[in-house]
Amino acid sequence: MSEIVKRADAPVENTWKLEDLFPNRKAWDQEYEEVKQLAKKAEQFQGKLNSAETIGNCFKLEDELSLKTERVYVYAHLHHDEDTAEPTYQGLSQKAKKLGVEVSESLSFVTPEILALPDHQLDAFIEDPKLADYRFTLQEMKREKAHILGKTEEALLAQVGNLAQAPQTIFGMLNNADLKFPKIKDENGKEVELTHGSYIQFLESPHREVRERAFKAVYDTYAKNKNTIASTLSANVNKNIFYSRVRKYPSVLEMSLYGDNIPKEVYTNLIDTIHESLPLLHRYMKLRKKLLGVDELHMYDLFAPLVDEYKMDITYEDAKKQTKEGLKPLGADYLASLQKGYDERWIDVYENENKRTGAYSWGAYGTHPYVLLNHKNNLNSMFTLAHEMGHALHSYYSDNALKYRDAQYTIFLAEVASTTNEALLMDYLLNKSTDPKEKMYLLTYYADQFRTTVFRQTMFAEFEKIVHERAEQGESLTPQLLSEIYYDLNVKYHGPGMKVDKDIEMEWARIPHFYNSFYVYKYATGFSAATSFSKQILEEGQPAVDRYLGFLKSGGSDYSINILKKAGVDMSSPQPIREAMSVFEEVITEMEKLTEGK
Repeated sequence: MSEIVKRADAPVENTWKLEDLFPNRKAWDQEYEEVKQLAKKAEQFQGKLNSAETIGNCFKLEDELSLKTERVYVYAHLHHDEDTAEPTYQGLSQKAKKLGVEVSESLSFVTPEILALPDHQLDAFIEDPKLADYRFTLQEMKREKAHILGKTEEALLAQVGNLAQAPQTIFGMLNNADLKFPKIKDENGKEVELTHGSYIQFLESPHREVRERAFKAVYDTYAKNKNTIASTLSANVNKNIFYSRVRKYPSVLEMSLYGDNIPKEVYTNLIDTIHESLPLLHRYMKLRKKLLGVDELHMYDLFAPLVDEYKMDITYEDAKKQTKEGLKPLGADYLASLQKGYDERWIDVYENENKRTGAYSWGAYGTHPYVLLNHKNNLNSMFTLAHEMGHALHSYYSDNALKYRDAQYTIFLAEVASTTNEALLMDYLLNKSTDPKEKMYLLTYYADQFRTTVFRQTMFAEFEKIVHERAEQGESLTPQLLSEIYYDLNVKYHGPGMKVDKDIEMEWARIPHFYNSFYVYKYATGFSAATSFSKQILEEGQPAVDRYLGFLKSGGSDYSINILKKAGVDMSSPQPIREAMSVFEEVITEMEKLTEGK
């Protein structure tokens, strides 16, 4: 394990260039004050949203306010994520959050006032050429009319917005800054640091005792904090229930899907289709057990290398090159945009002390996207780079093609572009591989992508569904109940060939996505859509590339299901999920062939 440096010691070339958002703190402070003053102008429209001209001007102010607030918010939070223990940016982050609430409050009258108009007048505004840029917004407002409250109630909800963020904020601080894991002994008996960033590397160790020590150390630590974390998760679920009931949704699930206009059946169909496909996962578990040569397959064996003494040591520079090669089917323009991201410091590359864990892409309209990584020299980190740059370039294309309001694509679409990049990169790597060991290593990685991105995320989605339903029925979400639900799902998904260690019952406590409720299913649906897109691109060539680039440029200008359908992928059908499962079966079959006689 390489030494983890302090943020101040991180080489500049490996950090993102936040000066592209604001050249310095003074510029941030200036824009912060501008937003506060600009928010006061909103009141001039209150009670007057009854003409196309007034509505148009109000929307223009709303866009300006939203964009400036977004820039202020993103800058503060990106700095905070560099070092979550740094008090300066903790304060700046809180200040930005509070500003967002104030802006939301200042504009809280807009939607209820427009929706108070008679339907015939609202329909006329939807068709008015003066409001052509806002037609989709007005259509969405009308669709959500049943769930919008009166002016007083909306203003009140806007005021409690800061409180609503508390469960996620508290969990984030506990998980990223305060929670410390014990040191563990590596394969040489040397005590080494165990961190969020190094945990997966330990699970990938060929030494089983190291994997087990890391696994138990992590979940022992979470178990010691189970009451606190159960309280934060329960508070988050209860917050969701509060909003769903106040806004008159049948359930939290339906409230969460409504924004993307996704039918509930898409969610339940995913779970049902994956349930049908669990025998494939069980087959893979059986193969993994055989290849590891163990009497029992434990949870800490799931990331263990299946190819003896084979490791792909991939530096960050090599990861960039291979990712670019893998994405060649997307054409010259896409590759030029990718290189721009490499060259112009969009990416924060390596782990440092107290840096936020994981990876993401984020940014503000009008400035290029940013990508947070915690790069390790392995295959997973290369795919993470491809994945996050898929997100980044989706935003980049949408932002350059569309006005601010239409450029904001939904989360349902977000995981499609990122996972398409991964699928194309995998195809490239498998095709160029001539070494049976390397091919087996890649196939193992690909199989694990199906396991983690489709099966595991669907299991998370099912956990969220069960937990919210139980809470909606009045049950208390105790640590014991959460652990019981989570453990039982692991037994169901991993099958009879897996020894499901009791420690895994605490994994729910370390999943940050559970604070962004009903998000994770989109990884599974996104993977399925990406499987379809990548297949079309590789088989059809330019016509499919054109459709795909059209998808990237569509932002949020239409409903997600429609945007995908126009590009050639129909997610209203279970077919893309079944196609993904057929590819998974092909991968397992290929692995079985390579291991015949072993």
